This record gives sequence, C-alpha cells and structure tokens, in this order.
Amino acid sequence: MNNPVNKSTVASSTVTRDLRDLDIKTDNIYESIVIMSKRANQISNNVKEELHQKLSEFASSNDNLEEIFENREQIEISKHYEKLPKPSLVAVQEFLEDKIYYRNPNKE
Repeated sequence: MNNPVNKSTVASSTVTRDLRDLDIKTDNIYESIVIMSKRANQISNNVKEELHQKLSEFASSNDNLEEIFENREQIEISKHYEKLPKPSLVAVQEFLEDKIYYRNPNKE
C-alpha cells in the first residue's frame, strides 16, 4: 500500500458518524475505536516518513544561517502534505469500507 491516502473517497473535514455504524463489525464500539486509532497511527507514521524522505533530499550538511533560503519545491511538498485528509478520517473510512484487516486474539 504505497499511498494510503485516497483523497477522492475521504472527507476533507470532520464528519458526524452514527455510532451504531461503527460497532456493527465488532459488536463493541471501544474495540472499533481502537482498531481505527491504530490504523490512523499507521497512516500518520507512513505519511510522516514519506514527507521526511522527500524533504531530506533538500538537506545539506553545511547549512549556515546565511545560506538557508526558501526552496519552492520544499514549500510545495509541505503544502501538498498539509492538504491531505487527516489520518483519523482515512482510518474511519477504511474501517467502514472493510479495508482494514484486524483480529482479536482474545476472541479466537
């Protein structure tokens, strides 16, 4: 899963959800929330790592205050990542669409 964020299927702002929709698959709202929060953390870490990799291409080993200047490409990359949907929104959407694999060893 290279790009976990699909902008076309995820709302760009907060969405009111019916709690009954969230606990259908697990029969426990708290278990559903834990699953979604763990997935949101995975997405957040992946996006953060990807952003750091892209920005590290612009880093130089001999930065002085006089030599630092605004790099348009860096700014554009940062703006792109700022516009991505929040990881929690992506995780909720994935959970509702059955795109998250999860298991509870206590139930097995």
